[in-house]
Amino acid sequence: MRKNLIRILSWTVLATGIAGGGAAGTPDPAFTAVQTAAFSLPGSLSNSWADFDRDGDLDLAVSLKSGEIRLYRNERGRFTSIGAALGLPVSGAEMRGLAWGDYDADGWPDLYAGATDAGAANLLFHNAGGRRFVAQGGEPVAAGRSARQSSWVDFDNDGDLDLFAANRSGPNALYRQQADGFTRVAADQAGDDARPTVGACWFDYDRDGDLDLFLANQAGATDALWRNDGDHFADVAAMLGMDRPGRSRTEGSVGCAIGDYDNDGELDLFVASYGVNILYRNKGDGSFENVAPQMGLAEDNHAVGAAWGDFDNDGWLDLFVTAYTGPSGAQRPANRLYRNLGGKGFANILLAGSALNVADHGVQWIDYDADGALDLSVTRGYTATGGHFLFHNDLGAARARRSLAVRVLDRTGHFTRMGAEVRLYDRSGQILATRQISTGDGYNSQGTQPLHFGLASLEPVTLEVSFMGKAGRKTQRLEGIRPARFAGRELVIKER
Repeated sequence: MRKNLIRILSWTVLATGIAGGGAAGTPDPAFTAVQTAAFSLPGSLSNSWADFDRDGDLDLAVSLKSGEIRLYRNERGRFTSIGAALGLPVSGAEMRGLAWGDYDADGWPDLYAGATDAGAANLLFHNAGGRRFVAQGGEPVAAGRSARQSSWVDFDNDGDLDLFAANRSGPNALYRQQADGFTRVAADQAGDDARPTVGACWFDYDRDGDLDLFLANQAGATDALWRNDGDHFADVAAMLGMDRPGRSRTEGSVGCAIGDYDNDGELDLFVASYGVNILYRNKGDGSFENVAPQMGLAEDNHAVGAAWGDFDNDGWLDLFVTAYTGPSGAQRPANRLYRNLGGKGFANILLAGSALNVADHGVQWIDYDADGALDLSVTRGYTATGGHFLFHNDLGAARARRSLAVRVLDRTGHFTRMGAEVRLYDRSGQILATRQISTGDGYNSQGTQPLHFGLASLEPVTLEVSFMGKAGRKTQRLEGIRPARFAGRELVIKER
């Protein structure tokens, strides 16, 4: 029997016709702490997952305040620290964020780390066949940035990954990848934003075929939504009522996360804040409305990171939010696990005394053992005790198998299509769920894990992928998918 079993208070859905959620009689969701002693390292900041060695399971990278980038190889569910042996730093300047991305399209995910101190250089490591990480030079590693979110995206739809670098203390930077390396995009084209940015989320909110950029800005600054118009970016946040003016310097936005919480096919946006949290529902016409108050998410707190994931495999995206209370140096976690009540609202089911209430910054949902249930990866870095904790989701084998993992690859078979969207439909053509390949979320992290769909049943589904391109959005469909056939493995879709 597993040790350290953590049971979360179940939410009983009243007889009001709300679909999803744990109905009366459903077993409480349960998680088990994994390798707690090994992962209890103070100063743990960003956590990001990728299969760096291409052995079929996800590995974990963590940035520490000491400057170490700790890399764990996943060996059938057991994690071994190997970063130092593979060339990653064990000390030095603090790296605030981590982003995995195969920038050279050789099939091996590379790693970018952004430095917290504007006087320190950022780090870019080429993954040499899963055997070693080799530090690279060039434009993206220059000092002069207090790093927060870094994102690998193809903003210009030319087929290769570009790099966005958020800056807490000055203008953000957008780097275009060209044949001879990376070149910083001119400020008047990139819409360089000098506001103190922490969170950044790329998504095609207006469905015109290119990725737009939402910025979560701190210290009382307004937020931004930079619309990608091809040859330049335009900030439309004020026009859409998404800029949030009038906040004090102690307030501000911190993290953002993209997810279709109501399964209507449109990507919505959650903004974790110092102050009141926001949920922008995408209305499908290029505009948004803040529905956090009626959805039960408009808490006034110190929220930092957020990640969507269907942890109970009921077909509805749930939301984990890392937050804290207390003064600097003595912060106490005040996390939330919001269960989605069928798109009609959310209920926090995380008790204050739960062992899951341990994070103050990073959060990622991942299925590290490929059993079909999303596991939880979190970090705590702002106290003398802390760590990068991992919790196994003990959902039960039958319910865990009620899921589908989807990996989307480019024409050459590589994982470079960040921002691509995947939708599932039932036999009648009714949409079931939408996911987006990560462009950055959690807290200053970006991974390359497959998309996870929890399913209400194992009936056949149709899958639709929307790729971004020079000619606009391109859609591929695959019909008659039987999810049960993919238990324990990924359904791989390659761009045509």
